[in-house]
Amino acid sequence: MSASVETMMYVREKPWHGLGTQVEEAPTSADALRLAGLDWTVEQRNIQVCGGTKISNYKANVRSLDGKVLGVVSDRYKIVQNAEAFEFTDSLIGGEVHYETAGSLNGGKKIWLLAKLPDTEIAGDKTEPYLCFSNTHDGSGAIRVCMTPIRVVCNNTLNLALDNAKRSWSVRHTGDIRRKAHEARACLYLAHNYIQSLAERADRMANTTVTREQLNKILDKLFPVDENSSEREKRGVEKLKTEYMTCYFAPDILKFRGTAWGAVNAMSDMISHNAPRRKTENYRENNWGRIMDGHILLDKMTALLPVR
Repeated sequence: MSASVETMMYVREKPWHGLGTQVEEAPTSADALRLAGLDWTVEQRNIQVCGGTKISNYKANVRSLDGKVLGVVSDRYKIVQNAEAFEFTDSLIGGEVHYETAGSLNGGKKIWLLAKLPDTEIAGDKTEPYLCFSNTHDGSGAIRVCMTPIRVVCNNTLNLALDNAKRSWSVRHTGDIRRKAHEARACLYLAHNYIQSLAERADRMANTTVTREQLNKILDKLFPVDENSSEREKRGVEKLKTEYMTCYFAPDILKFRGTAWGAVNAMSDMISHNAPRRKTENYRENNWGRIMDGHILLDKMTALLPVR
């Protein structure tokens, strides 16, 4: 994990990976970035070959802190500094909305800021909604925002793909105060719309019966094998199905067992907490991507389940 998370601050409990610095509070985005060690800037420099010839149309994004190259981009690329990227989020802060964590991934190539929204209930369970903001300096993406609701009883991520509500979106950022206020209001609107839609979907799924026969057929579609599959592949699929059923019969799923919502929560439990079969060099980074983009297995399970 240390190769993925470079620096980080957190306000409440120590994160699951044990990294970062605990602080009392971060009232503003500038405070959050400073406490997370992100109060540095990025500048663009020319690129040249060994003989001194300049490479046209490309620049290097270089961190002021240590001269580290964060990415190579076209000369049309506009840098958005850390402080600029998240300044508009200060308009969100007030009441029960507050910053929880901030940090950098992959040596400063990606930075994030996490804000917690007021607790809500989804299918009768306490749920903590979070807005996650991210920015990149390697040219791989724009400023993005995603919803990450957490079912508190089991710490499962419920970032389901919904047809009628956005789970993630991008934002513009300018020095215009009115634009910043507009972006903040838009983010809150999209966040509340997602949570409301998720709650409605959860209630419908909690009232939709799913038999073991139906569930087994869905698992066959999620983890397929055929006559050309090797014995090793077949054993791997059976292991995945066993892991899923272990989650399905966990105590925190009990009240939803036999429903579509129980099946979804079991999948969320499986992908949220089970160790990956192969710990590749970038599997931590992939996990971060699944927070921003959602997990394909969770989305497929949601799409395959019947809903009244």
